[in-house]
Amino acid sequence: MENKRIEKVNRLIQKDLAEILREKSRSDFVNAMLSVTKVSVTSDLAFARVYVSIFVAGNKYSDEQILNLLIEKKDYIRMLLAQKERHQLRIIPDLMFFIDDTLEYAKRIDELLKK
Repeated sequence: MENKRIEKVNRLIQKDLAEILREKSRSDFVNAMLSVTKVSVTSDLAFARVYVSIFVAGNKYSDEQILNLLIEKKDYIRMLLAQKERHQLRIIPDLMFFIDDTLEYAKRIDELLKK
């Protein structure tokens, strides 16, 4: 029963965060395309690990710089998330952002297998 609730909360937060980041990417995140690939909430709903895939057009900014912008604005993003989810969740978890590197990892495995 508990696992189903956590999974629902994970999906809800992932959907709403993706929408928020899509809306704010032009103004707040220097036109970087941000995609929320996974959200993992703790069982007490205190923390949410948010995995983000980052695509930056051009070489102006690195993924780490965009991640640092996300971390700086996490309180603002959490407030926007709370406005969207105020009727579904009583507690809005504290957000921790991480770069999702599964695509790079899969690409590296393919290269190693080709050798």
